[in-house]
Amino acid sequence: MVRTASSRTHYPPSTAMAQTKRKRRSKHRGNAAGNVETRGRTGRKPTSAEKKGGGGKAQSQQSTAERRADRLSRPPTWRSALNRAMLAAVILVLLSIFAFKQKPAAAFGFGAFALIVYVPMGYYLDRFLYNRRMRAQGKR
Repeated sequence: MVRTASSRTHYPPSTAMAQTKRKRRSKHRGNAAGNVETRGRTGRKPTSAEKKGGGGKAQSQQSTAERRADRLSRPPTWRSALNRAMLAAVILVLLSIFAFKQKPAAAFGFGAFALIVYVPMGYYLDRFLYNRRMRAQGKR
């Protein structure tokens, strides 16, 4: 089948081009770092007590200092010593396997021994520091 020139439809070139759609305007969501910055106030309205609070940063620093003082004024517990010792033992096992190239069985045995040593050592160290802090404050 051979096409001839007469079988094709030929449109003459038009002088007026078709109007393209107007490009959508961006809502400026996000910046180069990926953070989405919203316009205006978002969330709930602040209460009257929050409005009267005043300095936001100084107030948050004060509450941070208060939280630290509350945390330091609590007596030590065996639970906190166990948690800290378990974290240290896991780090010790991973270091001994990957950094020091020990066999896993030896590393786990060393980690168990370290856990047995770290728990009472951590508790009594915390208790000593707590008692010293309380004596310094004159609370004991």
